[in-house]
Amino acid sequence: MQNDNVSPNFEFIALMASLMSIVALAIDALLPALSHIGISVNSLDPLENQLLITMIFLGLGVGQLFFGPLSDSYGRKPVVYMGFSIFAVASVICVLAPSLEVMIVGRILQGIGLSAPRTIAIAIIRDTYKGDYMAKIMSFVTAFFILVPVVAPAIGKWIMDAFGWEYIFYVQLFFGLVVSIWFWKRQPETLKAQFKIPFSISVFINGSKEFFRHRETVAFTFASGFVTGAFLVYLSSSQHVFEDQYDMAENFPYIFAGLACSVGLSTFLNGTMVLHFGMRRLAVTAMAAFCVIALSYVVLFWGKPNPSMPILVIFLFVQFLCLGFLWGNFRSIAMEPIGHIAGIGAAINGFISTLLSVPIANYIGGQVQETVWPMFVGLAVCGLLALTTILMVTKGKVFATAERSGL
Repeated sequence: MQNDNVSPNFEFIALMASLMSIVALAIDALLPALSHIGISVNSLDPLENQLLITMIFLGLGVGQLFFGPLSDSYGRKPVVYMGFSIFAVASVICVLAPSLEVMIVGRILQGIGLSAPRTIAIAIIRDTYKGDYMAKIMSFVTAFFILVPVVAPAIGKWIMDAFGWEYIFYVQLFFGLVVSIWFWKRQPETLKAQFKIPFSISVFINGSKEFFRHRETVAFTFASGFVTGAFLVYLSSSQHVFEDQYDMAENFPYIFAGLACSVGLSTFLNGTMVLHFGMRRLAVTAMAAFCVIALSYVVLFWGKPNPSMPILVIFLFVQFLCLGFLWGNFRSIAMEPIGHIAGIGAAINGFISTLLSVPIANYIGGQVQETVWPMFVGLAVCGLLALTTILMVTKGKVFATAERSGL
């Protein structure tokens, strides 16, 4: 595999982030428009409208199972083009949807299409980098990618107010077209011909067996699923919390942007710290802090009404600071032993973590009706499950290794 640790350039980081950020744009730009879309498709239940957010992740999970193995057989670039094509068709379905059910189908198809650039971006990074250096690159890519969630709700609200919610999908299509042309013109194929694997069912079966041979890969994949599920609870219910529970519809895009900045800040810090402290040590420490913060909120506000907005934002801001030290490191640790099957490995990793997160988000998100307290219960439970899964595999070796290295 192509594992030389060559220095990255800004364009590579920006392009990989752009491939992944279309997912964020398709999700976050729609948040301010959920109630308006619900009216258009005759769905007035805010909890049902949350499915427009969570079900795109179902498509993301399923699509990876196909596009990952295909990219190991036919190369990274053709699969990205295939995904963008599916996304374009799905976006048209969403715009023309006469009911919530049809739009949910369109959102699932959007997720299937977008799973290609999302998965292949990770495979391309793994084709080129490995170890802590890969974690560093993933952190910078994620930090760049976080810029989209910061501005997407505000952009979505501006587009909706000026032209109608349908134009949010048109802007997504335009952005996808620009990125696909950029990718076509500037990104070389990273899977060399001699490493291509003829496509067959046995390839996927053998790849799956190889994936599950590595305990750390499996553990951090499941941990990633628990953490993603916890975040999806916030993502899917944030519009309901800030607009309905706190009556702050006009300020929602700016609150959302501020909280997204916390993830971006910690992701950037992770990129600067990971080569010194190691991705495993940073990930476990941040996971423990994630659990402590969520449990603190659960204990402090048990049986009480929502706190004031500043207190809620402070808790969420600190909570999300931990996420920047989790996602990139979890994915890098899981992918490290399986670079020789990067496409299939990224697909299985993404499928398991995403499919695990969707029912978690749907169930816990459905409990966030009168107060935000159930959200933090979900964050705490998911965090503890992730931390327990990691500790069962590492058995304290993370910190022992760090001490022997003089860190």
